[in-house]
Amino acid sequence: MKSSSFHDLQLYCDFRRGQGGRIVNIHLLDTHLTNQISAGEVVERPASVVKELIENSLDAGSSKVGLEILQGGMELIRIRDNGNGIHPDDLALALHPHATSKIADLSDLEKVSSLGFRGEALASIASIARVKLSSCYKEQTQGQQISAAGGEMSPTSPCAHPRGTTVEVRDLFYNTPARRKFLKSVKTEFSHIETILQRLSLSRFDVAFELIHNDKTIFSSPIAQTSETQQRRLSSILGNDFIHHALAIEFIAAGMKLWGWIAEPAFNRNQNDLQFFYVNGRFVRDKLLNHAVRQAYEDVMFNGRYPIYVLYLEIDPRAVDVNVHPTKHELRFRDSRTVHDFIEKGISDALAQIKPEVMISAPPVEYESIAFDISAIPTQKAMPLVVKEQMEVYNKLHETVPAPLVMEKIPDIEPQLGYALGQIQDIYILAQNKQGLIIVDMHAAHERILYEKLKHEIETQQIAVQTLLVPYIIELNRTEMCAWEENHAQFQLLGIQSDVSGPNSIAIRSLPKLIANAKLDTLIQDILADIIEMGSSQKMQNKVHEILGNVACRAALKAHTRLSIMQMNALLRDMENTPHSGLCNHGRPTWKLISMPELDKMFLRGR
Repeated sequence: MKSSSFHDLQLYCDFRRGQGGRIVNIHLLDTHLTNQISAGEVVERPASVVKELIENSLDAGSSKVGLEILQGGMELIRIRDNGNGIHPDDLALALHPHATSKIADLSDLEKVSSLGFRGEALASIASIARVKLSSCYKEQTQGQQISAAGGEMSPTSPCAHPRGTTVEVRDLFYNTPARRKFLKSVKTEFSHIETILQRLSLSRFDVAFELIHNDKTIFSSPIAQTSETQQRRLSSILGNDFIHHALAIEFIAAGMKLWGWIAEPAFNRNQNDLQFFYVNGRFVRDKLLNHAVRQAYEDVMFNGRYPIYVLYLEIDPRAVDVNVHPTKHELRFRDSRTVHDFIEKGISDALAQIKPEVMISAPPVEYESIAFDISAIPTQKAMPLVVKEQMEVYNKLHETVPAPLVMEKIPDIEPQLGYALGQIQDIYILAQNKQGLIIVDMHAAHERILYEKLKHEIETQQIAVQTLLVPYIIELNRTEMCAWEENHAQFQLLGIQSDVSGPNSIAIRSLPKLIANAKLDTLIQDILADIIEMGSSQKMQNKVHEILGNVACRAALKAHTRLSIMQMNALLRDMENTPHSGLCNHGRPTWKLISMPELDKMFLRGR
């Protein structure tokens, strides 16, 4: 075998020589070539240059960053800031590879708090473009400048420059025409630059940003320190509708802080282009974080839809490694499971607040429970209200009220969903409150109420387990087997009793009754895949919730079901005390308010 392999190598070498190839010894690459190779990782397109240079400006303590580009950045990229500037003695050194002021030793690398720290950006850019660097250090009165192109640098010289730094990048990829051919149209490259600037502007509300393309101002946002100005910046990037449907979130626990804005589940998109997540001020697209957000929205959003959010995670820099990818978009957390659960809980708690809430505590009023016998309710068509029924409800509400209080007006005691008026086609409940008219989809509302009650029962009581007469054997690969061994106790908590049946197989001996008909091979392997990738899994909980959702959907009130006024009011009160009651568990809204101004406008009142 060895002789055959050596013979194959000889044939390959002969073939290379015949094709004009040459066999050379190992040698070191020159500095200019290594910079160009590094540029392949750092600089993919003009937007990559913009990202690296603006991050340097933010690290320099700038409060204003201006970006001017020509022809989508292919002809010119000029970035000017009012930061601390670069010391004259360091100006030439800034263009050398792996030269940085942000990392001094290994301990600094373990707690990176700056956006840029590798020190290869400027050197890489200078190897594939014509770069001019001008800066005035914070303690100097005169600026200095230096130019670089093709690996050659000019000597530094004085120049007139205010405090801060200006970087000009011209003729990107001028000396690597093959790379330049991969660039898209001017419009496409500009859109990438605009996206980068939007991401960076959302990361720092204390910095003013401006974007000029071909001498036309495209984006200009002043410093946004107040809630009003922050919302203005958000609306300029995510649209006005986001502000109208956004919920402010702030959650602190386990030494971490999560804050920002999340959109109501009903306000979603069919793509994930409006998802902004920042960790210690750095924009990231991390699988663990995205998975946590997705889990939080799972109960209240249609499948295949994406939530909209701008979220900021503040965490000890020592607990996160940002040095796992050249673009620094991916992270590695020291305790990924804790981070995942923290984010999911913070968002879930915020989403749970999307429900009708009583504005001012009202005196308790007795209504009959909504847990009535549905089969006993007549389904024939009838007038929504009858005089006899109205009188019965009126007597029921006032029979225990003392006479002196009957005439007394009690202000502002009305619950937010008000009181029922009747039904439309025995499908929708009509109610009124001080704001206007409320329309409730009684099936969707009752479905959410039942679903949350079933979930609560499952979470507070022991899971009903079914023992299998014959153990179910599942074959696993070595990685899955290791994950099962490390998380065996977690499976037991979920109601899955299992043990080893072979070198790479397990035997399932019991499982929750709710998933007795599930395809076990796929379910177990999906759970283990999540554990391997995320450190935890919600697959079992998701499967249980899916079944509970189906149960709730089948048991909920059906269309064309007549309800009494008391039953309608009982449903409204249950909604006010149920988490996520604004949406059914499929993501459909359960109720809508038509305000009095909207009604007046509809009927042209006041004109």
